[in-house]
Amino acid sequence: MRAIWIVAGAAFKESVRDRVPYTMVMFAVLMIAASFLISQLTAGQDLKIIKDLGLAALSVFGLLIAVFIGIGLVSKEVERKSVFGLLTKPISRAQFILGKYLGLLTTLAVNLSVMTVAYYLVLFYMDLTASAGTRAGWAAQLLAIVLIMGELALVTAVALLFSTFSSPLLSALLTLGLWVAGHFNGDLRQFEHVVDQPVAAGIAKVLYYLLPNLAPFNVKAEVVYGVPVAASHVGYTLLYAAAYTAAVLAAAVAIFRRRDFK
Repeated sequence: MRAIWIVAGAAFKESVRDRVPYTMVMFAVLMIAASFLISQLTAGQDLKIIKDLGLAALSVFGLLIAVFIGIGLVSKEVERKSVFGLLTKPISRAQFILGKYLGLLTTLAVNLSVMTVAYYLVLFYMDLTASAGTRAGWAAQLLAIVLIMGELALVTAVALLFSTFSSPLLSALLTLGLWVAGHFNGDLRQFEHVVDQPVAAGIAKVLYYLLPNLAPFNVKAEVVYGVPVAASHVGYTLLYAAAYTAAVLAAAVAIFRRRDFK
């Protein structure tokens, strides 16, 4: 376990030195601040716009950080040939993969926390200037952010999986494609009612069970319009994320163990 945390610490330090997270966080904070300015142009919809754009910024820029750092976690080590030195030390390949994942997950958590603070500062300012208090929905928005982090944890594992056997560009395209497909995964379940082709319907059903179902992680609409988000929904969704992430990491470890770096 100590070896995993050593690799995770090194991965976190490397991510901190990278300019990508800072750039993404800066753009996210600017977008959150811009949502306040845009909201001033509307009549009575200012808080909804801030919630919508703010949560969207956290989700999109968190995804970009997960993808563009996650795809290089393994491939950079292979390209620089530093993986040879690492694997000669008392660190197994499974510990190497898990450590890299935890390092990026820590980076994501820190960056998402910074963006969350900026988001809540805008909400706090709105609360001070609004005639009616706006803090009633703060807890629901925090649940939405927790689900965003759960989704990013899953996407990070997928990016890491692709980086174990493909190039950074292909890994990025595959990860983004899987993220898009994951948000429309529910449509695959109804595909057999749309087409009259048993083979196509069968393939769609297989994809439905193989691809991650990311739709339950998106509760931004409910938060924006004040629809309660059940605690059971959050719990089951996070449990699903943990199970799918564990399966993806197991696949990543299995692939990385079979790679020959000689």
